[in-house]
Amino acid sequence: MKTLTATVDGTEVRWRDRKRYLWLLGLVVPLLPFGAARWLDHSGWAEILWFSGPIWILVLIPLLDWLFGEDRSNPPEWAVEQLSEDRYYRWIVFLFVPLQYAGLVYACWVVATHDLAWWQQLGYALTVGTVAGIAINTGHELGHKRERGERLLAKVALAQSGYGHFYVEHNRGHHQRVATPEDPASARLGESFWAFLPRTIVGSARSAWRLEARRLRGQGKSVWSLHNDVLTAWGLSVLLFGTLTAVFGLRVVPFLVVQAVFGFSLLEVVNYIEHYGLARRRGADGRYERCTPQHSWNSNHVASNVVLYQLERHSDHHAHPTRRYQALRHFDESPQLPSGYGLMLGLAYLPPLWRRIMDPRVLAHYDGDVARANIHPPARERILARYGAD
Repeated sequence: MKTLTATVDGTEVRWRDRKRYLWLLGLVVPLLPFGAARWLDHSGWAEILWFSGPIWILVLIPLLDWLFGEDRSNPPEWAVEQLSEDRYYRWIVFLFVPLQYAGLVYACWVVATHDLAWWQQLGYALTVGTVAGIAINTGHELGHKRERGERLLAKVALAQSGYGHFYVEHNRGHHQRVATPEDPASARLGESFWAFLPRTIVGSARSAWRLEARRLRGQGKSVWSLHNDVLTAWGLSVLLFGTLTAVFGLRVVPFLVVQAVFGFSLLEVVNYIEHYGLARRRGADGRYERCTPQHSWNSNHVASNVVLYQLERHSDHHAHPTRRYQALRHFDESPQLPSGYGLMLGLAYLPPLWRRIMDPRVLAHYDGDVARANIHPPARERILARYGAD
């Protein structure tokens, strides 16, 4: 276990990242397509493993979160720079992408060369889509960095889900408008995930196009050109899907579509969780207050955090978008989720259960003043009546 050292006020101090090797758990995810297809010649209970992806997310990760519990410790300030410069952590993220694509190619070969039942293909598509969804988070980690190579790798990671416009919208849209009614990726109090999903899909794509068009016009460049990051990102997906179809045949097309849709829906359910009901106040001048740690839901559950590059320390990410995952910090003032993302996304799929658990937390976060929350317009009257606001 690598020990970081420094001299602070004349005294030598040391610190170790106790999760240093736990971060490797994230590389299990792109191996799921290989593990699921290992049971090709088996029947009975083993066939449920075609659904390894959903099982991993909805069952195993919440179980591991419960077993490992939380870790609220932060690296000391003097260690952040050394920790961020340790390339070991970067290689963990880099390795995800070739493993991701190896699994995708292998899965297409399995679907093209084996006579799978429809439910086996569905389960396998959801498993491969799980990789695609978590690859969006890999792209998220890479896309915020300054190095050109990392930003390029981010686009490659996003191609499998066909959601390359996320690269533009998240960095230049969401981070500016987070926790406001104008942000398509910030869920509102009283808005179910199933109402949020079409709103954020359409709104994020439109926003990405507008942002990129504005950037290019400001530089005197054509919107319809290779300079357009949205077009080139979508072009990578077309090239990827077209190549896989040419190699493995039309049989893989429905499989590719299902895995992509499930992949980007995983991103959007995470978006739904991250800022549900939270709102930045708007001043008399029409400007929103600065984004603070109180505008993101956070969790310190170990298992889901090591799989998602500590995405659940979301407040620090918004405060320091370029900060590398291993150095993200916990804030006591941040609203906390009752569990990690694995369990929470399962709850998000069930709106009555989600509202029962999360709506009171939003209310408590605003000291009972529900009018301070970001309320879903169609549900506004019902929510204000229920919680006694004028």
